[in-house]
This record gives sequence, C-alpha cells and structure tokens, in this order.
Amino acid sequence: MKQSKLIIIFFFFACTDMEEVLGQIKNKQGLDIAIKKAKGSIKLDGIIDEPDWVDASMATHFFMNSPVDTMAPTHQTEARMTFDQHFFYVSFVCYDDMEKPNIVQSLKRDFDFDLNDNIGIVIDPYNDNTNGFYFLITPYNVQGEGTVAGGGSSGDSFNGNWDNKWYSEVKRYGDRWVAELAIPFKSIRYNHNAANWNVTFLRHDLKHNQLSSWIATPIQYIPASIAYTGKLQWEEQPPQPGTNISIIPYTVASSSQDAENKISTNNSMSAGFDAKVAVTPAINLDLTVNPDFSNVDVDRQVINLTRFEYQFPERRTFFLENSDLFSTPGYPPTRPFFSRRIGLAKDSSGNLQKVPIAYGARVSGKIGKNWRIGVMNLQTKKQINLGLPDQNYTVAVVQRQIFKRSNIDFFVVNKQSVGLGQYDSTKYYNSDLVYNYWNGTRNVKKLNLYNRVIGADFNLFNKSNRWVGDFYYHKSFDAMSKDDNHSYGLFLSYSTRYFNALGGQYGVGKNYNAEVGFVPGQSVYGGFTSGFNRVEGRFYPKTGSITNMGPGIEFDRTQQESGIMTDKAYVADYVINFKNTARIFAAGQRIFQLLPQSFNPIDPKNDVSYSTGQQFEWNEGNIQFNSDSRKIFTYTMKASVGQFYDGEKKGLSGTFSYRYQPYGNITVTYDYNDIRLSYGSAKFLLVSPRMDLTFTNKIFFTTILQYNTRYDNVGLNARFQWRFKPASDFFIVYTENYFQDNFHSRNRALVLKLTYWFNL
Repeated sequence: MKQSKLIIIFFFFACTDMEEVLGQIKNKQGLDIAIKKAKGSIKLDGIIDEPDWVDASMATHFFMNSPVDTMAPTHQTEARMTFDQHFFYVSFVCYDDMEKPNIVQSLKRDFDFDLNDNIGIVIDPYNDNTNGFYFLITPYNVQGEGTVAGGGSSGDSFNGNWDNKWYSEVKRYGDRWVAELAIPFKSIRYNHNAANWNVTFLRHDLKHNQLSSWIATPIQYIPASIAYTGKLQWEEQPPQPGTNISIIPYTVASSSQDAENKISTNNSMSAGFDAKVAVTPAINLDLTVNPDFSNVDVDRQVINLTRFEYQFPERRTFFLENSDLFSTPGYPPTRPFFSRRIGLAKDSSGNLQKVPIAYGARVSGKIGKNWRIGVMNLQTKKQINLGLPDQNYTVAVVQRQIFKRSNIDFFVVNKQSVGLGQYDSTKYYNSDLVYNYWNGTRNVKKLNLYNRVIGADFNLFNKSNRWVGDFYYHKSFDAMSKDDNHSYGLFLSYSTRYFNALGGQYGVGKNYNAEVGFVPGQSVYGGFTSGFNRVEGRFYPKTGSITNMGPGIEFDRTQQESGIMTDKAYVADYVINFKNTARIFAAGQRIFQLLPQSFNPIDPKNDVSYSTGQQFEWNEGNIQFNSDSRKIFTYTMKASVGQFYDGEKKGLSGTFSYRYQPYGNITVTYDYNDIRLSYGSAKFLLVSPRMDLTFTNKIFFTTILQYNTRYDNVGLNARFQWRFKPASDFFIVYTENYFQDNFHSRNRALVLKLTYWFNL
C-alpha cells in the first residue's frame, strides 16, 4: 500500500515538473524579455557576431499556431533586440532545411504575407494592447511593414499600405538564414515613458506550411494579435527622438490625351510635398500640399451584379497612419467616414475621376496612457466638369481606452462647400452635393452646403480575443432634414477552438446622410434595419491530409422602416483546409428579394428592368478550390450555378499564377458570368493578366491589363519603380483605356514622378 502511494506521489510530482517544463517551452502571454542599450556599433550584414548581440536576451521556443497548435515547429527561430540613440535593432536566426529553396513571390516590397516565407516583429509601443506596428523580412531581404489596429483581432486589423524608412540585411547559410533590422525611432510613434512595450515575433515557414510565434497562440486566433504578446522590458528608457521632421517633396511631369472626348494632348508639370512632424514621440503631424497619387496601385476591376456600390481599399499614403481612428467608427455597411470620398468623384458616366486636393493636415496619435486623438482637414479644388465647388473636409476623433483592451470613441465628420450661395442651379448639381426637390414651378436645386455626422462607438475586446464587439450610435445634420437621421448598430462575436458564433443588427434612418461615408444600402432601401447571425464548427482530424474542417450556417435579413421585409438569405457552407495549404469551400443559399426600387442586373443604366415591388426567390450554390500555394504554378477556381431572379446564372472565376522565383510572377484573374433572365440575357467576361517583375529589391516593373465586357473597356496600367534610397522613388507610369470592340484608344497618360525623403 505504501509502495502504491509512493508511486502516485512520484507520478504527481513528475507530471507537475513536466507541466513546468512544457510551460517554459510553450511561452505564455506576458512573458518578459529584456532589451539592453548597445555599447558598440551594430553593422547590418547578416552576421550577428557583435558583443551586443551575444549579450542580448534571446526569444526562442517558438510554438506553432497552424496547421496545428499542439507542438513546436520543425525548425526553430531565435530573436534578439538591442538599441542605441537612433535605432531599434532586431535580429533573427531562422533555422531551416536550406537544401530546398525558400518560397518568395518576388523581390518587391510589401509582399503578401501568406505567399512568402518571412519573419517579423509586432510591437505595441504605446503599451495599450490596441495599436502598433509590424516589420517583416523575407530570406531575400524583401521588406514589408504596416500598422496594427483593434489589437490585431482580425485580418482587417493589419494595414500593409503604410510605408516608412528602415534598413535590413539578410544572409543565408547551410542550415539557417539570418536577418538584421534597424528601425529608426523616428519612423515609429511610441510612449517614451513606458517601462515596457508589448512585443511578439511571428514566422511564416511556407515551405513547410508552418506558422509559429514566440507566444503560443491558439489556432482560432491570429498569432500576431496583441492579445498574445510578451513584455519588452527596457533596462533604460527608449530615447527621445529629438527633432523629428521629414519632408517628402515630389515633382511630376505628365502628358495626357483624351480621344474619346476629342481633347488634344495636354502636357503639364506640377510639384508638391508631404511632411511628417513628430509633435511628441507618440503624436504625429502629417501635412500635404498639392498631393499627387498617380503612382498608387490601380484598382482591380470587378463584375458587380448586386444593387450595391463596391468598396475599394484606400492606398494613398496621407490617409494611412492611424487610419483606424478615422475609418472604423460604425460597421462596414455603415461607415460615417470613407477617405476615398475625398479627392475622387464619379462623372456622369459613372467613371471615377480625380478631384485635386489643394492641401491637407492631420494630427494623430497617443496622449498619455489611455487617450488617442485624430484631427484631419483637407481642401479640394473646384471641378466644374464634375459639378463640384471648392470643398472642405474635417474629421475629429477622441478615443478613450477602458478596461484592459476595449475603447470608446467620439467623432465628428464635416463636409462644407466653400464660396457658394444657397441657390445655384447653373454650375453645380453633382448627386453627392445637391438634394433635388421641386419647388412649385421654379424647379430649382437647393445645394446641401454642409453635411455633418457625429457619433460614439464602444469597441469591445476581451483579454484573449474570445469576445469581440462593437456598439455605436451616429446622427447626421444638414439643411434638408431634421429627423430620422440616425444610424445605430451592435455586433458581438464569440470564438473558441471548436465553435464560433457572431451576430449583429444595424439600422439607418431614411434621412441619415453621410456624404463622406460608405452606406451603400441607403441608396437602395432608404431607411432600413439589417441583421445577420452565423455559427461555425471546426474539427481537427488527428491523421490524414486534412488540417481542419467544419460547417457554417448563416441567416441574413433586411427590412425597411415600415416593417416590410425586403431581403432574406439562408446560407449553409462547409470548408476543408489541407496540410499542403490547399482549400475547398462549398456553399448553398436560399435568397429572397422584394425590390424597393427598379433594378436591371444586366445593365443598371437601361430602362428595361424589374420594377419596384417585384418579389423573387431562388437557390444558388458555389464551390471553390485553392491549390497548394507553395507550388511554382498555383490556381484558384470557383464555379457557381443556380437560379437568379426569374432566370438563371452560371459563373466561373479564379486565378492562375506562375512564379519565376525570385524575380517575379505572372497572374491571370478571370470572372465569367452567363445570365439568362425573362427580359434578356448577357455574358460578362473580366480577364486581367498582371505581370510583376523585380530585377532587384529596388527596381520593380508592374503591368496590369483589365478587359471588362460589362463596362465596355480595356484598361492598361504599367508602372516602373526605382527605389534609389529608402522611401525615395522614381516612377514612370503609363495608363491607357481602349474601346472593347475595336481597341481604339479612349484616353492615355504618361507620368514621370520623383520623390525624395529628407530627414531634418
């Protein structure tokens, strides 16, 4: 009996010791790592033999997040940090099987995280568990950086369009590759007085399909989330950056010709600048004068068969840093501020045209431990051909952190037409500016000289990301309406390893008017309420080729303020993720629509259409397959078939991509739809080949051709970029649009642009 007790006691303590050992290997949230000030100089050469690297604390024992979260990765990683008066240094040792080549798409900056081997650091230098930065590097010394918002709780929290100046070198050995990063303190915003920062390291070993991080993260959460970080302990406070002013001037020479409208060749030159001024280490002032965005990557065209406007992402540099402060109030279908409303407008043909911005200023950042602020003001120039006068835009946001990771914010958005009287029916009548009404026999158009939206949002993030929520109430003001001008919403999600549930409800009053926002449903429904509910299950087979799989069920509905149900959709789907990175997704849905206004799915501009009040109910299904993303040749294919209103629709879409590593890739995107309805039929085809060539990690050439039969247009955009110094570039951009039937030129433009980043 005594012997049995001794065995049980021994077994208990053995298990306890084993848990402690495993606990040391499986790094947990809040784990400390010290950072010491360098005593000597750090040379970026991919050789970490300096005494300061030898003396630095090391982060290791990375743990896998995907495809499984129950073991360490096949190849481990070591991370070290140090700093001096000017730079924050990071080094990585990535052990690897170097007999097989690493996978990289190209040598182009700001690469796709999912399609490249890479290693990176995520920092929350405000120590607020909400916002931060990330810096990534590939085995070929290709850089990528971005901002983190919302605690990194979802993929939308990471904005890779943010660009800044930093330095790196990589060296490859027989059993590892080594990277050294030097990030200027002037390139980031941080809390100078914080004793610690939140930090983690994330490695994507695509070659072995393993995603791992320093802090072990459950498979259902993003391992770059700030909820799963350690504590970077500063033995000395990070330095004050001192004078931190960056001036980025540019000059542009352009030549354009518009054959469609018989406008002769126009040659012009212009200049302007951007500036960044660090008011404090955590608050930045951004300035822009006569900005030019001709080098911004062209929008990818889509075939939109819905009744709603499509939302393209913002890529213009001025709007990116701390963009979450301005862009996240509301919910995706009810945003009160959408920065692409500034400097872009549709003409009478529905084509997007640039509206010159005269100047802009923005102050944003962190005040103390719990407060963030953002104030932005921009002025656009008069455009008679678009029916737009001079207009001024102001956005102001104050955010207060509450609890551990949640926050509440208050904002105001103001759009003001400048230099106009109350009535003007001869020059300006853009639909975004003017509210049309009949005044007896006068038939005048009353200008909406101002539009304002104010509101408050509560954003919920619990410690582990298990609970995420959003609750808001907004109200608009203009000269046209005094009541029923509200927008509200609530959203809540709950995530575990095996089960996810989310749901929400949002509503918009019939007179709610967010002219600088994105509320696509209002142009269709007027006032409405909409809701959605979704549940998902996940299974993790222990053997075989499947990583995880599971079903999803969803119910969406929309009704007008009168209570009439206009839309319902019942969705059932199933996903299978394979260990070789391939994926299968299948879905079926039952759709009901009662049209609140006439609609023509084939040609929205055609008078022949379904009329207001018609009801439709149909079934449709689709299946999508994504191939192994590690292969030289990859593809995705999506097939859809089913009813469509009172007819039927068949579709086939996807991509084909060939990688010539590491110098670039060729991708062809396609979307084909065959629609047959009671009043007509149509076949729409969008084919978009794209070629990315990277001769070095400083010289890039990109060409994209977009053939779109729905919009009777063939578009070409070719861009050459030479990054001759960090954040300093020379661009040559050629754009041309052709008629689809005969390929005659509609319009063309050639732009040469030079930018240079000065630090003062």
